[in-house]
Amino acid sequence: MYSREIDGQALTLAPSGWTYRRTFVLYDKETGTLWYPDRGSLMGIQGKHFKRRLPMLESTDTKFNKWVKENPATKLMK
Repeated sequence: MYSREIDGQALTLAPSGWTYRRTFVLYDKETGTLWYPDRGSLMGIQGKHFKRRLPMLESTDTKFNKWVKENPATKLMK
């Protein structure tokens, strides 16, 4: 999971449809910058934020049932 904020702006990240080195490339809808996972961050590889980085955020992989048991106030969006 990566931060989606840069220079105080929240970016909307989406799949670009491109791959690079067998990994999906994302883009942000606000500037069209292409983002690629690189050394613990997303690096801008083309566009306005070329060579800028979005840092990785702390996250946990878990099963949904375990998550709900540990976080009973969790709500699902439909």
